[in-house]
Amino acid sequence: MQIGYIGTGNIGEPMAASILEAGYSMVVYDIAEGNAQRLLERGAQWGNSPAEVAAKCDIIFSCLPGPIEMEDVVLGPQGILEGIRRGSVYIDQTTNSPELVQRVHGLLKERGAEMLDAPVSGGREGALIRDLLVVVGGEEAVFQKCRPLLEAIGERVYHAGGIGAGCICKITHNTAVFCTDMAMAECWTLAVKAGVAPEVIVDVFRNAALGRMSNLNMRLPDTYFRGDFEPRFALKIARKDLGLATEMSRTYNVPMRLAELCEQEYMEAMGRGWEGRDSSIVLTLQEERAGVQVRL
Repeated sequence: MQIGYIGTGNIGEPMAASILEAGYSMVVYDIAEGNAQRLLERGAQWGNSPAEVAAKCDIIFSCLPGPIEMEDVVLGPQGILEGIRRGSVYIDQTTNSPELVQRVHGLLKERGAEMLDAPVSGGREGALIRDLLVVVGGEEAVFQKCRPLLEAIGERVYHAGGIGAGCICKITHNTAVFCTDMAMAECWTLAVKAGVAPEVIVDVFRNAALGRMSNLNMRLPDTYFRGDFEPRFALKIARKDLGLATEMSRTYNVPMRLAELCEQEYMEAMGRGWEGRDSSIVLTLQEERAGVQVRL
């Protein structure tokens, strides 16, 4: 089986190297040939274009900066679509637009080829040691066919659903990470300006409920994910804590836009008479707006 890899940058190069180390032969392409040098030294062959890589390979991977680059690599001149063979599989590891992934999937289907979207979580550091989560969207049979290759890349491989599901999971996860980072920065700057040493407040966060992921792994599975809002941590107590934080932010002149938005949500929930319910009931306000429930 011949494997193609297109996009051998920071993350793509070590993932391609893991496939090589698993014993597969490989053809590689990158817009900057120097990015593939170490792979070529390990025995990979060079392809002169994405179309050439696709024409030579049974399974073709790509890992690219974003939707614009992926669309060009697949649909542009000398792109994958021009060279791909019937029965081949294209696996895109770009954190990508689900709509674009679904459109490309349809075009490949017309050529008799299959597609998976398989973005990863763990960054370059994880890619270097296979400590990655690979989240895959696509048909179950295609996923199972490609699973050994995906497991060569990351030690945790998860089939998330139909085509595009991998990207949906990756995008929403990353957004939660970025929003959490901003919320922590608000709280850290408040704590430091109020007189706590940076190393102390960061260590407290690491060792308290947030750092131990207690909400995601324990409290929310017992409350929000079940729709059971018998109080573990009452809404009125959480609202009190938020109020203390925003009051302190005004005292120390520290802007806390995310905390203020959160406080408004809790005030709306209080206005509905939920003060004695579990504080996670506030999350149902977002469910109402989205028109969907999150229940496990």
